[in-house]
Amino acid sequence: MARPQPLTPDDVRQGVFDGSIDTVAVALTDMQGRLQGKRIDADYFVEEVMTGHTEGCNYLMAVDVDMNTVDGYAMSSWERGYGDMVMTPDLTTLHRVSWQPGTVGVLCDLSTEEGEPVAPSPRQVLRRQLERLSAAGMGAFAGTELEFIVFQDTFDEAWLSAYRDLTPANLYNVDYSMLGTARIEPLLRRIRRAMASAGMVVESAKGECNLGQHEIAFKYADALRTCDNHVVYKNGAKEIAAQEGMSLTFMAKYNEREGNSCHIHLSFRGADGSMVMADHDDHEQGLSDLGRHFIAGQLAHARELTLMYAPQINSYKRYVEGSFAPTAIRWGRDNRTCAFRLVGHGQSLRLENRVPGGDVNPYLAVAGMVAAGLDGIERELPLEDAFVGNAYGSDSEHVPSSMSEALDLWTGSAWVRETFGDEVQDHYANMARVELAAFGSAVTDWERFRSFERL
Repeated sequence: MARPQPLTPDDVRQGVFDGSIDTVAVALTDMQGRLQGKRIDADYFVEEVMTGHTEGCNYLMAVDVDMNTVDGYAMSSWERGYGDMVMTPDLTTLHRVSWQPGTVGVLCDLSTEEGEPVAPSPRQVLRRQLERLSAAGMGAFAGTELEFIVFQDTFDEAWLSAYRDLTPANLYNVDYSMLGTARIEPLLRRIRRAMASAGMVVESAKGECNLGQHEIAFKYADALRTCDNHVVYKNGAKEIAAQEGMSLTFMAKYNEREGNSCHIHLSFRGADGSMVMADHDDHEQGLSDLGRHFIAGQLAHARELTLMYAPQINSYKRYVEGSFAPTAIRWGRDNRTCAFRLVGHGQSLRLENRVPGGDVNPYLAVAGMVAAGLDGIERELPLEDAFVGNAYGSDSEHVPSSMSEALDLWTGSAWVRETFGDEVQDHYANMARVELAAFGSAVTDWERFRSFERL
């Protein structure tokens, strides 16, 4: 089967003309990394939106996970009237949504009605850092590795059971198991084929350690394209699972077993595509001086950027020693006990950030890595020796153990404020405070089991 070609505006016009396209899913990515937007009639999209815009309420960048309007956001409040944002389609993101009849999708950039970019928009946060990188004569390539857990229960059944006693799609560890993954191959195959039709280059699917846990990998691309693909895939995988009468979760830590990671691979290249991070004369690590400074920047800023890598309270429960989720902020050559793992050689040389989980907003995480790498390069930060051995047992600095700790590091960082701006720092600090307040007021099953009778 020939690989589908990228979808163009002319393709959409032709599809509307011949009746094969009747709906366009016009979406933005919110703070939590979710797609939000509208399904627009394809005729209207071609006539009005494709070369123009549509609108969406600015509370889409100022609500919690439950879509509750909350206080503390400068850009959106009752006092400001909850006005509209302008959603301008990025036509380079047009893609087929083959799992929905007659549908194509497109992602949007956000601006105010006065034409100013909405600074806290995740796509805008990444764009700003990529513009800085471009000004330095470089570009970024990235790949994200999302893990998820599949259940035989539907999403509605899972909700109604309060997510208790669900049946995982595999009842034992199927890490790399061909037999185990065959049990769920109909769903995995359908997701892979759907994402290929959406323009992604699918590499593979494999089982993981937790019960019913799997990963589908895609080929790397330029950083913005990878993040766009990530959010389309994540949303599409849930939609397809629902159609198959199943459910899946990307939450970082569903249970006490292995969590869902989202390892992010990143490398900088010259404007001409040259491998500026690699040096064949460095026989030990294959790194150029620039590559060393890039990694040093990641280490220098990892703790204050953790809120970008781990954006939910649940995120921090992944960081358990010996779980393949990192606790030590060290780097090593092909060492999975470190937060940062250098892999590949020459053209494939890249750094893997093992801190993010499946709940990560990819735009924010990649923006953080780009900014940290740039700072390391600009300041020519020296790189410590690669860690050898088990980093879990080292006396290294640790990944923050809670959202409260990550929030303090984020808000206390003058570098974050200078790099991302006051509005972005304050906006995502408020997001964390809202989540902490919501969790702090909740009464959990754990508390009831410990306290109902025995205390």
